[in-house]
Amino acid sequence: MEKTLAVIGAGPAGLRAAEVAVNAGVRVVVFDAKASAGRKFLVAGSGGLNLTKDEPVERFASLYRGPEMPEGFWQSRMAEFGPEQLRAWAAELGVETFAASTGRVYPKEMKAAPLLRAWIRRLRGAGVKFAMHHRWLGWKGDALIFETPDGVSEECADAVVLTLGGGSWPETGSDGTWAEILSRQGIVVAPLQSANCGWEVDWPADLLARAEGKPLKNVVVSTGGEAAAGELMITRYGLEGGAIYQLGAALRAMAYPEIAIDLKPALSEARLIEKLGPARRNFLAEAKQRWRLGEAAEAILDHRPERDSWTTSQAMARAVKACRVPLLNARPIAEAISSAGGVRWAEVDGNLMLRRLPGVFVAGEMVDWEAPTGGYLMQGAFATGGYAARGALEWLRGR
Repeated sequence: MEKTLAVIGAGPAGLRAAEVAVNAGVRVVVFDAKASAGRKFLVAGSGGLNLTKDEPVERFASLYRGPEMPEGFWQSRMAEFGPEQLRAWAAELGVETFAASTGRVYPKEMKAAPLLRAWIRRLRGAGVKFAMHHRWLGWKGDALIFETPDGVSEECADAVVLTLGGGSWPETGSDGTWAEILSRQGIVVAPLQSANCGWEVDWPADLLARAEGKPLKNVVVSTGGEAAAGELMITRYGLEGGAIYQLGAALRAMAYPEIAIDLKPALSEARLIEKLGPARRNFLAEAKQRWRLGEAAEAILDHRPERDSWTTSQAMARAVKACRVPLLNARPIAEAISSAGGVRWAEVDGNLMLRRLPGVFVAGEMVDWEAPTGGYLMQGAFATGGYAARGALEWLRGR
């Protein structure tokens, strides 16, 4: 097709959209405000680049959520381009992957840069053009407007895929400023909020002196009828860790967020009581020794206001199985791993095209969905980027 597709945003969703489109014979230009492509990809790779997760597709798809999200959307996306396809894609670029014991999938080199370099090289070889230092400002008539080092530039395209990310990691260019641009066009955008982030707690100073930087290992955290297993880390401002990241949506819905931490999920209440044995007093001191509580757990229990009421083995066991911690606020979105909010699902059609702006598609974290860490975010970016590109191709063919 003698058509041009503009992809705005050079993260994983945008690069995947460019790849799908150029392979179909469309001219593709990728625009980005930064000096180089894939900056968020590299940030994600600082811990080894968790590409996806090796688990059944049904389970995988069930962990995506978002208000008004179409039923079956992620099941369909995983069927088209799921974990197996993503690993095969990496292999085509000469990058072998492996699944860790947790199921998380990484490149064998545990680095993002080699994969990104091979990907960019292949895209350029296929004909994709890159326009860096182009910050998108919106539209002027039918033209796309960009701020560049040489002034304002007007660019034309037959279709557009927007992949500008959410509001987290603003240093990579994912700063959420696109929300105002789309709002001026009448597009309803749910406010961007911190997801997969830490939460603030009003810790006593002496608790922090003992426990700051120490982990709560192998715990189960629950709130609002949901529960998540994993670890927590006590920080000067509150709590970080996968166990609380997974509960972000439930916590944001609460006027007064609070979590209950099961500090010994592997042991039932009855088993804990049994392990206390003949103890008749000093239950907290006995519990620390007999239940092998870690330093952070001990510090939290020592500072519980209700500790004087732990006068039986049962009361002590209940406290450890449901240690309640009131929370204040989510940490700022600039610190979050990802963001919730974005273009409302009612604003896009079945191909992720904006109903009010025919020929303009959105993908990645710009759409109002969220997912836990562990490969789901990266997989979601790849899957929606490719899907939006296929929607654009279909639209162009219809033209």
